[in-house]
Amino acid sequence: MNTADLLVQCLENEGVKYIFGLPGEENLHVLEAIRNSQIQFITVRHEQGAAFMADVYGRLTGQAGVCLSTLGPGATNLMTGVADANLDRAPLVAITGQVGTDRMHKESHQYLDLVAMFSPVTKWNAQIVRPSIAPEVVRKAFKVAQSEKPGAVHIDVPENIAAMEVTGEPLSKGDVEKTFASFRSIKHAAEVISQAQNPLILVGNGAIRDRASAAVTEFATRLNIPVANTFMGKGVIPYTHPLALWAVGLQQRDYISCGFDHADLVIAIGYDLIEYSPKKWNPNGTIPIIHINATHAEIDSSYIPKVEVVGDISDSLDEILQRADRTGKPDTYALQLRDDIRADYERYANDDGFPIKPQKLIYDLRQVMGEEDIVISDVGAHKMWMARHYHCDRPNTCIISNGFAAMGIAIPGAIAAKLVHPDKKIVAVTGDGGFMMNCQELETALRVGTAFVTIIFNDGGYGLIEWKQQNQLGRSSFIKFGNPDFVKFAESMGLKGYRIESTADFIPTLKTALEQDVPVVIDCPVDYRENLRFTQKAGALSCLI
Repeated sequence: MNTADLLVQCLENEGVKYIFGLPGEENLHVLEAIRNSQIQFITVRHEQGAAFMADVYGRLTGQAGVCLSTLGPGATNLMTGVADANLDRAPLVAITGQVGTDRMHKESHQYLDLVAMFSPVTKWNAQIVRPSIAPEVVRKAFKVAQSEKPGAVHIDVPENIAAMEVTGEPLSKGDVEKTFASFRSIKHAAEVISQAQNPLILVGNGAIRDRASAAVTEFATRLNIPVANTFMGKGVIPYTHPLALWAVGLQQRDYISCGFDHADLVIAIGYDLIEYSPKKWNPNGTIPIIHINATHAEIDSSYIPKVEVVGDISDSLDEILQRADRTGKPDTYALQLRDDIRADYERYANDDGFPIKPQKLIYDLRQVMGEEDIVISDVGAHKMWMARHYHCDRPNTCIISNGFAAMGIAIPGAIAAKLVHPDKKIVAVTGDGGFMMNCQELETALRVGTAFVTIIFNDGGYGLIEWKQQNQLGRSSFIKFGNPDFVKFAESMGLKGYRIESTADFIPTLKTALEQDVPVVIDCPVDYRENLRFTQKAGALSCLI
């Protein structure tokens, strides 16, 4: 047995089912070990795609997704996806091939210090410098990646070390006990909540990772406290719940902003500052905050909690609920606010303008998708509309990158989602800019049998940047580009392609697309004049408090 064999045995011991990556000269021994294992290696078309697949796999399962590259340019291509996983708090293990230790001390073909390079975008990383340490390195990598806050780790494997003979075996994983909040913090939180007149819950992705959806819903319902979610906290409480105020996180005022203006207490549950800066909803730091999470609060002048309840989120909520008294105190202002939010959403239901308004496109997408089906949003102007208008009944049914917010994630992410949930409908929602960044992975999707639908919001430019330019400068520049014929592009790869010619076409086309046994691309012209119209409307928003 060589080090590569032992490394792969350790990966099997961690429950790894898939490794996404590209073969290279410096990882030949590792690839051979994978070939002789039960792990399925998925050959991708670009290392960034591999990292995004591992990223979304980790976010959906809670188990670290694994990606593999060779050294040099292969490793640098992984960086964006690895950074995305790290800031989106998705567990990921990246493995890179490396030159032999006998030539690291001098100028050498394709050599980079990968441990130094990956250090800023990972929680921890290391090089296997001796064959015998492989089990410790792998066990630590998965433990660190999957511990709160989860993120990315990196293992560097020199080719001569990979080939060396070794004896050893994987380390046992052991049991990790939950940690629970202190009685003092629970009691203090219950007292503050009981005294508040207009509390508001802000729930983030940490509540999804801690599987606290039921506890959050029970907590809000029993105490009559309205709930807003971050982009990455969608589905923690069903969007149909009478206390759900839907998503917060747009970089400008919206209806939900009035809820924060009105609040005399914000209960932040599983909220991470990286999802949406507190300076956007508490600019003066005057709103009292209760922090309920698995980890302590980050330092920010707009986020200074009165009390931090640190431990298992579900347990903390249950304990606070037993001690807080808010019976019969519903917030009528929040209920009026919800009516305004819902009315704004519903007014696009019958809009037949073409090109399709993003609000209408997303409204119709929601009508077709089931409660358990999954959409993966890319990054761009469409992401803002998806966050505002695509509402969820269940956690992890709308995946949005909003920590690192990297373009190009949707198609690779949809492949991972279909591997994790082969029986669910999967839709990748992307702009034409994001589509062209990793569209080559549709060949990977076809080859590995992951049939999903990609919807392209086609506006012939970088719409989100144009939106920002128009808002700040009153003009735009350097954002327009040409596109291929997306239908022919899809057909040339053996996929199905459709083009939307009228608003009425979209729902029947999407239903047909979801029935196909190959990946499908839908080219949909979108009317992004709605971007500035929304900005103008938001600028005129006044809160009647």
